Amino acid sequence: MKHFLERGGVRAWALALVLAALSTGWTNSRADGEESRRHWVTTWTASQQAPEPPAIGANPAQFSNQTIRQIVHVSLGGTRVRLRLSNEFGKTPLQLGEVRIAQQLSGPSIEPGSDRAVTFGGRSSVTIPAGAPLLSDPVDIAVAPLSNMVVSLYLPDTVPAHTFHSLGVQTTYVTSPGNFAAAVTPPVAATTTSWFFLSGLSVLAEKRAAAVVAVGDSITDGYASTVDANRRWPNLLAERLQARSDLRHVAVADHGISGNRTLHDFIGPNALARFDRDLSGSPGARWVILLEGINNIGIPGAFGLGSEQVSADDIIGGHRQLIARAHERGLKIYGATLTPFEGTLFPGYYTAAGEAKRQAVNAWIRGSGEFDAVIDFDKALRDPANPGRMLAAYDSGDHLHPNDAGYQAMANAIDLKLFRGSGDN
Repeated sequence: MKHFLERGGVRAWALALVLAALSTGWTNSRADGEESRRHWVTTWTASQQAPEPPAIGANPAQFSNQTIRQIVHVSLGGTRVRLRLSNEFGKTPLQLGEVRIAQQLSGPSIEPGSDRAVTFGGRSSVTIPAGAPLLSDPVDIAVAPLSNMVVSLYLPDTVPAHTFHSLGVQTTYVTSPGNFAAAVTPPVAATTTSWFFLSGLSVLAEKRAAAVVAVGDSITDGYASTVDANRRWPNLLAERLQARSDLRHVAVADHGISGNRTLHDFIGPNALARFDRDLSGSPGARWVILLEGINNIGIPGAFGLGSEQVSADDIIGGHRQLIARAHERGLKIYGATLTPFEGTLFPGYYTAAGEAKRQAVNAWIRGSGEFDAVIDFDKALRDPANPGRMLAAYDSGDHLHPNDAGYQAMANAIDLKLFRGSGDN
């Protein structure tokens, strides 16, 4: 009898396990089905870089027992987000005492009640190894399209900013000593226009949602655009997409680095070195817009780097490599023509020989058929009466970088049909 009961108990226990497994499987299948209809899509990015060369930049910033409050302007909205942080150029581990995200009210202040804790494997405090990125747990928070979100990082140790994005064109607020990550309005000790240790924000979006990744230099980074106004051409492209009911599922990720080049390091790793990492850090990427090349032509003369002079064929070779890598990932890549730079105020940057290289590269971009499409930024910005120069109405004043109106003209020059057919797969 005892033996029978034991056997019956075993059978009952086994039956309970089977029923539990079936129930769990049914629940998981529902969750999997929900997940299959949604996926992560990048809505904001900042390419990471090491401190600038001593010849052109100051010593890296340093933080000690302080909170950094950073503003990010998203393209695509959602109700669940993930942060991507970075210590990829750090020499030592980076400790984060607390990380929080909220909606911006104004300046360094957040909307009361919108603040959410960000965790990493369930932990609020975490250490990022030297050379590594870090992806957060999902956070439930309402994110409106084209809105500003606030990311607060509390750094309890003394930390040199060896991983950052130099040209944020956005005010970052650094507090007096202490953890003010959850404060509605923190005590601000200093401001800067760089981003630190923060490389991306993604939203859980509908399955057809996808991202355009803009790869470029200072013109993509928004140099000379109005600070805190989000007038970079990728922002303005995002506005155009959001204005179209059939394209509101398309995000825009800005991977411009001011001073960047395709073939040599200068400010930030060269485009050939960073391209794969930037795409990997941009979930949901489906298209690339490539605007790289003018610094390849101008920087060697402006900074006495004669050994780094490149030919038009060298620049084209770099473009071909990026085309191949994009296609290997199943992405479409659109080539943008190099914009006018005659008369630039940076001594040695413009030369007649350099202009000949620009024209040769642009002729190849327009006529080779190697890109999936061409975006003619040169045509959008140039002065019809003097095609080597930027139209005065679009010129920031240095004859190299556009102003806000020029960035708008660039965004307007992009045919939105290029982003149709993203599908629901």
